[in-house]
Order: sequence, then structure tokens, then C-alpha cells
Amino acid sequence: MRSNFVNQVIIEMQKNPRIFFLTADLGFNALEPLRDKFGPRFINAGIAEANMIGVAAGLALTGKKVIAYSIAPFITMRCYEQIRLDIAYHNLDVKLIGIGGGFNYGDQGVTHHTIEDVAIMRVLPNMKIICPAYAWETQEATRAILKDNGPAYLRIGISPGADYHQSNWRFKIGRGFVIQKGKDIALFCTGNVLDLTLNTAALLKQKLKTNIAVISLPTVKPLDKDLILKIARETKHIFTIEENNVIGGLGSAVADLLIGQKNLQTNFRSFGIPDVYIKDVGTREYLCSKAGLDAQQISRKIVKQIGK
Repeated sequence: MRSNFVNQVIIEMQKNPRIFFLTADLGFNALEPLRDKFGPRFINAGIAEANMIGVAAGLALTGKKVIAYSIAPFITMRCYEQIRLDIAYHNLDVKLIGIGGGFNYGDQGVTHHTIEDVAIMRVLPNMKIICPAYAWETQEATRAILKDNGPAYLRIGISPGADYHQSNWRFKIGRGFVIQKGKDIALFCTGNVLDLTLNTAALLKQKLKTNIAVISLPTVKPLDKDLILKIARETKHIFTIEENNVIGGLGSAVADLLIGQKNLQTNFRSFGIPDVYIKDVGTREYLCSKAGLDAQQISRKIVKQIGK
């Protein structure tokens, strides 16, 4: 997914000389084409993320469109005060790129695990949040945020996953995509847990003998409220799946939406990383399983919840 992002950035920087790219001394073996092609518009700010955000804000105030790049925990939590005061408060045209959200850097330990970022970024006024699930969503999300004005956080996974997009789809910030249709149960997901969600749907279909709807919501903020409510009115059971803390992410956003509706009765539950620190070190798959975030565990809990 990172290569899809970089390739699209190259296209956009060739078209728009106002785009600047900043990195916090990360991206080796990926960002060299940007450095070589764009020279002074590519800035390595060093391992100083807070300062990088200040530089990005300064460039944006001069009319530039700025990309600030690092791994997800460093581009959000390490420099949160600067993001809040320098970027979000002034509604500046800075795009924050977080690589490896969730447990993608699981073998690096808790310093590199990113389970809180979506929640803390979601509470910032003016901040859009996009978590693409696979290569096409990554490419199109990159294109979209660089055409849009104002701050955005793009959370990119490492594994590209399979390609699910249909030729007639057009990516738009705030739009979701129905990956497969169903009637009784709908699974909404964001980020690179789409394969996990489809595997969960397959297990549920085997157990319950019914088709399961799967919807990818690459944009967490703003939500595709119309699509969510349409499906909520058509199905009996709504579940969300995400590789974030269960507090403050997609599940919380969908719950906030559903609870505010009149005459809407639906069974709802969110699945994500529980509100604890997973202190183990291991692969992404191992850590997700420790957190209860795998198809077997999720499908069992769903079957139990709906009483089948």
C-alpha cells in the first residue's frame, strides 16, 4: 500500500508544483523517487516530528499543499499538540500520512503499535480521517486528499491485500463501498482489516446459512451516514470491525450515528482492539489474535450475540 501511495504522490506532485513532501527521516527504499524527482520540494526533517509539523504549517501558510510523512504513532501521538494548534486550529492544508497503523509494526513493540491514533485524530475539528483497506483505496484516497483543501490524516497499512474495487466506483471522501451484499447481518470495516472482515463473513455464512453484507468505510470522518443508515434499516444486525482501540474509532462513530435515530431498531456491536495494551511482541496476525481480532473469534461472538 505504501508503494501505491508513493506512486500517486509522484503523479500529483508532477501536476501541482505547490505540493511539498516532508518526512521524519523515514521511508527508505520507498521515498527515494520523490527525493530524486522533486529536489527542494522533498524535505527530510529528521527525527523531529513536532518540528516537522511546524515546518509543514509554515509552508501551508505560504500557500503550499504539504504532505507530512512518518509511521503512524510518530505522526500522530508524538506531535499531537502541534497538530492541534498549528494545523487543525488554523485549518491548514497539511496531509498527515501515518504508515503501519494498528499492529503492522508488531515486532517493534508497543512504541510502534498504533491503536489510539484514530480516536485522538477524530476529536480534532477540521480533521478528515481516511483509512484505506487495499491498494485501489490507497491510490484514490491519496488523489482525493491532494485535491481537497484542509487537514487530513491518511492511515496506511503495509500489506496491499486483494483488489476488490469495481470499475464503476469513484472514490470520494466520505463515501463507503459495498463489497458484498447481504440481508440480515452487515459488517462495516475500515482500514486493512477488509480481508479479515470477508473471512468473518464467510464463516458466518457457513454457520448461519445467510448472506452477509460487507461494507468498506475508508473514510472514518466524515462518515458515509446515508449508506450506514440505509443498510441499518435493511438489516437486523450491524457490526463494525477495525484495527484500533474499540473506544473512539469507527465503532464509536457508527454508534453515535445509530443512537441518534428515531424508530431505528438494530442489534449493534463493535469489534476492535480491547481497551488494554497488548504487551507481547510478534507478528500482526499474532497480536490481532491476542486482542480477539480474528475471524474465528469475531464470528463466534456474533453468533452468540444474535442468539443463533
